[in-house]
Amino acid sequence: LQCLRLCPAAAAALADPAMAVMVPAQSLFVSEPPPHMFGNGENEKKPTWTNGNWLKSRFHFSFAEYRDSKRSSFGVLRVMNDDLVQPARGFGTHPHRDMEIVTYIVSGNLTHKDSMGTQETLGRGSVQFMTAGTGVRHSEFNHDAEKPLRFIQIWLMPTRSGLKPNYGGREPATPTERDGRWAHLAMPVSSQCTPDKPVPINCDANIYAAEIKPGAALEFQLEAGRQAYVLCVEGSATAGGLGAGKLGRHDAMQVVGPGVISFSDAKPVGSTEIRDPEPGCHLLVVEMSQR
Repeated sequence: LQCLRLCPAAAAALADPAMAVMVPAQSLFVSEPPPHMFGNGENEKKPTWTNGNWLKSRFHFSFAEYRDSKRSSFGVLRVMNDDLVQPARGFGTHPHRDMEIVTYIVSGNLTHKDSMGTQETLGRGSVQFMTAGTGVRHSEFNHDAEKPLRFIQIWLMPTRSGLKPNYGGREPATPTERDGRWAHLAMPVSSQCTPDKPVPINCDANIYAAEIKPGAALEFQLEAGRQAYVLCVEGSATAGGLGAGKLGRHDAMQVVGPGVISFSDAKPVGSTEIRDPEPGCHLLVVEMSQR
């Protein structure tokens, strides 16, 4: 498994077919903006806070104050931000347009409110999705007074601009839908989407999540002409097949097919910021066409 501190901008940089590139957690840009930028009060020193600043965000690609031409996108994946929001804090109302935005909630509860009149609160394992299209304004907030909120926000480039804005949410179909298998969270809008199936997005991409228990393993098939961005959300995993190496919390991997990636849980590696309470691993995969 090739390991680079600066990953290629897109699959074109991965010229050889069927290969993988590691994106170590320590190579990610960490942003901690001041509270007033999103309408928050001053930071507080409370035992319920797990970080000194209201927001700690890890950017996988160029975003906001972070600019790196070698990390501008991967296929249609334009943004992946791993956000930790402290209690009673959030993102005040702000605009978006011409982007498919999928938010995967890792822990806590996220409240979304937008200019289309939608308001919804969802918890762990749920997905909030939004077609920004011609323009929409929304806020994202952690209203819990004691518990932090962590979510992964994904921006995908749509098939065309000027789409009608849309919002939707999806809770886990069952409490165990990610246990030892891939839960299909999002799929192209042209596919058959119903409330108990993946949410529809306007691009050629799919999003999956899985949790692997100690001693278990799981494979992911990547077809020819497809590529995937794999994030270790919690715990740690040993990867084999197309990629051979270890992924710790916040580590990621770019993979270009065809081939099979195998995952099994591993002993904790990497992050010392937060130790996961349970062994095993929690993975998120954005699978898409090669560009």
